[in-house]
Amino acid sequence: MTKNQQIAFSSLANMARGLQEKEYSSVELTRVFLDRIARLNEKVHAYTSVYEESALLQAQAADLQRQSGLPLPPLHGLPIAVKDLCEISGQITTAGSLAWKARRSSITSTVVERLQAAGMVMLGKTHMVEFAFGAWGTNPLMGTPRNPWDMTDHHRAPGGSSSGSGVAVAAGLAPAAIGSDTGGSIRAPAAFNGLTGLKTTHGLISLYGTVPLSASLDTIGPLTHTAEDAALLTQVLAGPDWRDPNTLHRPIFAFKRNEPVSARHLRIAVMQPEQYPWPVADDVHAATQEAMRAFQSLGATIEHVNVPFDFAELMRNNGALIAAEAYHVHADYIEDANLPIGPWVRKRILSGRAVDANAYLAIMAHRQEAIARFNNWMQAYDLLLTPTLPFVACPLEEIDEEITPLGAFNRAINYLDTCAISLPAGFSERGLPIGIQLVSKPWQESLLLQTGQAFQNVTDWHRRKPPGLQ
Repeated sequence: MTKNQQIAFSSLANMARGLQEKEYSSVELTRVFLDRIARLNEKVHAYTSVYEESALLQAQAADLQRQSGLPLPPLHGLPIAVKDLCEISGQITTAGSLAWKARRSSITSTVVERLQAAGMVMLGKTHMVEFAFGAWGTNPLMGTPRNPWDMTDHHRAPGGSSSGSGVAVAAGLAPAAIGSDTGGSIRAPAAFNGLTGLKTTHGLISLYGTVPLSASLDTIGPLTHTAEDAALLTQVLAGPDWRDPNTLHRPIFAFKRNEPVSARHLRIAVMQPEQYPWPVADDVHAATQEAMRAFQSLGATIEHVNVPFDFAELMRNNGALIAAEAYHVHADYIEDANLPIGPWVRKRILSGRAVDANAYLAIMAHRQEAIARFNNWMQAYDLLLTPTLPFVACPLEEIDEEITPLGAFNRAINYLDTCAISLPAGFSERGLPIGIQLVSKPWQESLLLQTGQAFQNVTDWHRRKPPGLQ
């Protein structure tokens, strides 16, 4: 593997060390990714916009700052990509919709502001499911990103809605990317693409300046190669923002990077297969079992439990809540047949009309009761372990947009207003990635990330690279 290939699939933490030790400059790092984007993006369709000139100027500025000898933030000078629902003043923000192809932002999202304040270099914006409403990752009008783990036989599902963010990182076109998660939209592309994906608690990271799907459920989080990288990015992004009241008076995210990580003495509940809300493929089941053994080897206690929740019911309620709130966002134009809006996304949003005020309030009341029951039940455990998805990435022609299997284990977590992480945990016989999901109590992102690091210290699934894109 060449030096540039090593850089393309390196972690943010390793890149930061390389910059500090003067192995390369920020400009050299940025050029590696811009060159790969120029060469490979036409194949994998990860980016909607690439800020080549701007990125190089940002990298040059970062190198000049480093020459000053003054202390710099940990991620200073490192490249990053963001999902195309993060507003950047003066730039196009499509939110995955061809109808918005000329929509220019007048504000900059808190997410982008904080990445820039940390000295990160903005490579560009990534493709996504239209209006972030869909888990398969498809976008019939703007194009579906290609899962890089199969570049020969089939165009496979990339997972969504943060499809381009997942593909960009997995294909080595960005070292990390920002996604959003309303019902699994970070965890699905993480699992399908062999990445680490963190779904944060609602309110940990400001939503100001990000195009909404569901105000009650939307969250922002990172897609990375490692749990350590996800922690570094969460440290940058988390915290109060007066422009998003949901972030005020919340627990502060704290991650002590240099402390030893351990899973010893953790109590991990494991959902019984009989309770799975969707049939799980044999290879996914085997990977989940192997992950359990890895945690046991780290000193964790595994307890098979009957979860006192119907994940299928929570999935359905979460879907109805998304649809109702999405219809509120897009009601003024979603029924305009002259606008180029994908038929499945239009249908999902229009279904929100059927959720009247009484039904909406009933769902919200049920949600509050479910949150209380979950938090009470989780007092006996540190984590809950499930598969992230029921199966590995399938060819696009096998996708049935009428069903939502990718939300089976994911949507409940948004509904319960807590946090979760998807970790690479194996591969199918065809060489396609498999993910496991760890769920914790609300505001316990640091526990998820520490446990993820401990798992990745004894496994190497996160180090694997797509064979066709070296």
